[in-house]
Amino acid sequence: MLFVTQSFLEDMALVLAIAAVATIICQFLRQPVVLGYLVAGMAVGPHIPGFYADVHQMREVPELGVTLLIFAIGLEFKLRRLMRLAPTAGLVALAQIAAMVGLGYLVGRLMGWTAWQSLLAGAVASISGAVVIAKAFEETPVDPRVRELVFGVVLCEDVIAIFMLTVLITLASGRELSFLELSTKVRLLGAFVVLLLATGIFTVPRLLRGAARFRRKETLLITSLGLCFALAVLAERAGYSVALGAFLAGSLVAESGLGEEVEKLIEPVKQIFGAVFFVAVGMLIDPEELAAHWAALVLLVGVVVIGKIVAVTLASLAIGERPEVAVKCGFAMGQIGVFSLLIAEIGTKSDAMSGFLYTLAAGSCAITMFLCPRLIRLSNPTADWVGRHLPMPIEGALTRYNRWLHPRRKAPEAKG
Repeated sequence: MLFVTQSFLEDMALVLAIAAVATIICQFLRQPVVLGYLVAGMAVGPHIPGFYADVHQMREVPELGVTLLIFAIGLEFKLRRLMRLAPTAGLVALAQIAAMVGLGYLVGRLMGWTAWQSLLAGAVASISGAVVIAKAFEETPVDPRVRELVFGVVLCEDVIAIFMLTVLITLASGRELSFLELSTKVRLLGAFVVLLLATGIFTVPRLLRGAARFRRKETLLITSLGLCFALAVLAERAGYSVALGAFLAGSLVAESGLGEEVEKLIEPVKQIFGAVFFVAVGMLIDPEELAAHWAALVLLVGVVVIGKIVAVTLASLAIGERPEVAVKCGFAMGQIGVFSLLIAEIGTKSDAMSGFLYTLAAGSCAITMFLCPRLIRLSNPTADWVGRHLPMPIEGALTRYNRWLHPRRKAPEAKG
């Protein structure tokens, strides 16, 4: 080893220094900075000789990045907009998760894996990463409707992932999960969200407006971040994801009318911890083990990318989205994120033979992170091609279906 860190300060210094070099190289080569962060993570991880940062000491820092990135997403979604989007986005999320779990399970069985390993593989392939999409949309702007629907779907997926983790942890422990137990958890989550929103809508906007009266950016920034982390901790203590609390905090701050100002203030902080998050994912990648399971890695990445594109596109068409919007949403969702790593970790803890799934999940996460901006850019010509070559009977049927489903929405005219 050329350099081994001895403290948290040295960990942060090494990670940020390597990340800085990586992002400069990526900018020079015109590559996504996420790729640079992932490579930087591999360089300072335990699997490649040279520089070494302590993985265990760095484990908590990426959660700060996740919290801030999700908080920033919430700033774009006022509650009325969120409530309007939730039913349609929720249906897309449910449909694609069901399709991907089934597809992943089928592929796992064909690969000769056990039923438990195949179920975990399907679950790993089913949950997209809000953090990954947020970063990709920063680098590759998309249509407002696509952005709105994609964020709605991925956040609904995060809520569903909370229940999925509960079910998988229960199955891993050998206990039977009753319908009554699952329905109770659903009601408790619903009650928690309603209580948090009902309380927050009367307090958070007033608090933010009060802080803004001092006309000091520092006061507004610290107050906003305090609310973000307070609600994230509250959600975690209640047994849910910090992402849920951070997103609700962002939505409540947006209700104050100060969302855009707060978003500008947190941008530098978000960029720092967002970089650390992606470096930390890179630290989990073991090149040797990935090489040993290269065929399974290629197959899992193919399942994630192709399966999600198809599933999300079809589900978006089913809720009445135009074909070009549906295609662009499908391409944006062709990746996995943090929840997939948490699901894979269940397999590592429950069965030593399933440990390779965590390596595959980390590798697939890294590869699909790299592919995500490229898929988003590819979605535009693909959507145009679909628009030009869609058979007239199908386009006419979709137009009539959209008019029936959304009578007040102006539908595009059919070709010809």
